[in-house]
Amino acid sequence: MRLILTISLIISTSLFVCNNPSSKKEVEIKKPTLNIESTRVKAKEALLFCKTKKFNTDFCLLIDMSLHSGVKRFIVWDFKKNKISNSFLVGHGCGNNPWNNDYSKDSPKFSNIDGSHCSSLGKYKIGKRAHSDWGVKVKYFLHGLESTNSNAYKRFIVFHSWEVVSDDDMYPNGTPEGWGCPTISNNSFKIIDPILKSSSKPVLMWIYK
Repeated sequence: MRLILTISLIISTSLFVCNNPSSKKEVEIKKPTLNIESTRVKAKEALLFCKTKKFNTDFCLLIDMSLHSGVKRFIVWDFKKNKISNSFLVGHGCGNNPWNNDYSKDSPKFSNIDGSHCSSLGKYKIGKRAHSDWGVKVKYFLHGLESTNSNAYKRFIVFHSWEVVSDDDMYPNGTPEGWGCPTISNNSFKIIDPILKSSSKPVLMWIYK
């Protein structure tokens, strides 16, 4: 009899909790998403820049660092169709934090100073393709075109893949952080590499927030 009463009490309590939202704390985590309209505005400015500088006017690479690193913020923008053709996760620099973690996933710091281990904001010309020790063993040199990223080449900030970067969104976790290079997954890089190789004109990469 006592056992039956105990079971009844547990069932009644469970039903009360399930049917009474105020009795439990619910924390809804809203996943951040890319703002398409603001990206479109940025792409329009990028196209004007590419036309002026005689860069590739078929596509560019946009990286929105205002977004959490666990969501896809690396954009391949198709100028001809005026839309996103692909999007990927991308890592940023760890700064003073330990390497290969995600401590600054939603609050990265930026610097143009050598040894800062930070990423740099600004427009880049994607340069020569070369061998890399990371990921799929390919890298592209990056030439900073603004005062905020003018030291990129001598800091050895390059575009490459990294096997620890995921193909899929990781939010609320972040993408592992390196020493300042924009890093994407191996599979993502295999998509980007052929179109970069086939470009007869310099390609714009723009890192902004």
